[in-house]
Amino acid sequence: MHLSHSQQMKLGQTQVLAPRMIQSMEILQLPLMALQERIEQELEENVVLEQVQENPENRSDTEVEVEWEKAQDNEHDTELLAERELLVDNDHNNEADFERLLEMSQEWSEDNIPSGSRVSSNRLDDISDRQHDAIANLTDHGYTLQEYLLEQFSFFECDDELREFGEYLIQNLNKNGWLQSSLAEIAQVYGRIISMERAEEALRMIQKLDPPGVGARNVKECLLLQLTDETPYRDVLVTLITEHLEDMGKNRLPVITRKTGYSIELIKTAEEELRKLNPYPGRGFEEATVQRVTADLKVEQGGDGKWEVSLIDEYIPELRINPRYMRMLQDNPDAETKEFIRKKVESAKWLIESIEQRYGTIKAVAQAIIDHQSEFLEEGPNAIVPLKMQQIADVVGRHVTTVSRAVDDKWIQTPRGLYPLKRFFGGGTTTADGEEVAWENIRRKLKEVIDNEDKQNPLSDDALVDALSKEGLTLARRTVTKYRKKMGIPSSRERREY
Repeated sequence: MHLSHSQQMKLGQTQVLAPRMIQSMEILQLPLMALQERIEQELEENVVLEQVQENPENRSDTEVEVEWEKAQDNEHDTELLAERELLVDNDHNNEADFERLLEMSQEWSEDNIPSGSRVSSNRLDDISDRQHDAIANLTDHGYTLQEYLLEQFSFFECDDELREFGEYLIQNLNKNGWLQSSLAEIAQVYGRIISMERAEEALRMIQKLDPPGVGARNVKECLLLQLTDETPYRDVLVTLITEHLEDMGKNRLPVITRKTGYSIELIKTAEEELRKLNPYPGRGFEEATVQRVTADLKVEQGGDGKWEVSLIDEYIPELRINPRYMRMLQDNPDAETKEFIRKKVESAKWLIESIEQRYGTIKAVAQAIIDHQSEFLEEGPNAIVPLKMQQIADVVGRHVTTVSRAVDDKWIQTPRGLYPLKRFFGGGTTTADGEEVAWENIRRKLKEVIDNEDKQNPLSDDALVDALSKEGLTLARRTVTKYRKKMGIPSSRERREY
């Protein structure tokens, strides 16, 4: 095999996003509150950027110079200057900017915060009354599941081996409150030798803790742990859980009757008690953070009857470049000072222009959406029509990815309420008559028909097709089946009530 080195010229086209474009996309995608935080951060970091006020304070040139000297001596500002060079350096690929752009969509995602739950009675039978009182008076301060269980576990009187392995088991519970793997596997990777008898003993202790059902190895064990001597129809529930849980899930009550001899009425009564049990006891410690929603736009009907979109910019301060720094540049300062001010001014210009471009893009996109969905505002949700982002991109003359960023986490105040802009997008299907129908309308009609059906003789998918046809929706059976499954609605056999 012959190896050689050679040089070749090759023509090709590559698309490189300029740093200025990257910043514009970032600003466009930010929700309103995030943009406000970004502006506040820039106001703190960039000494030449200032907020326009109705009655601005008059500051002397000497005060401005003192501000600049402080910024020059600030080591943090030096680091920020190095980062800002990414925005004005056009000679490199700006990989850091691209990484920051990719990470941006995750920075404003909703997080989960844990919250504690109250201790149920009769769960810690092996603990003294004094310890019961101590646990009952634990302050609800937002425990994680592990913290909540470890604090209860500390009241058990046991030897060090059981205590240490029990604490290890608690750390190996998943968010549902179940063991992440089998007890044998956990004991094997524990790091110390412990017999299976002792491991089972530690697990039984954990299974006595609150909330009921923690420490289970599967859903059956989790439900059985929640049964007490006072639970109504306890013996029936034990049989149903251990032998017929799958039949219960698929509503095969006649099958259970044949195998157990229980009447349909008894099974249905026991099923009501079964529904009171929680197969995921650990999930009560994770609740989504309630995010404050602020409208970016509002839509109102003008005198000519046309719906007009306007921006709500009361939360965003008006920005400008401090003119004193421009005068400092004209006074020909030293090279270091001149370069510092030049970069800060350039960064401030880019931010201001990006915000103005954001306003124009969001307003144009929102107006195109409202023009397309005007019947929704006039007649209500039943009048919504299928709409794709590509349609809006064609109207406003922007790329579809720009439209996607423009509507992401943006809300609009309408006469019918506050909605996210994404609410107005949605697919649909074409009926047998050639009419375009939004998926949301199909979902609403389908749910309405099923809610009003005879539960002892529920409608099959063929019967649903006929019922929807009477509502003006002529759909194929496979379409109805697809949407029913998307909505998580069981089949007619599983919906039947005995």
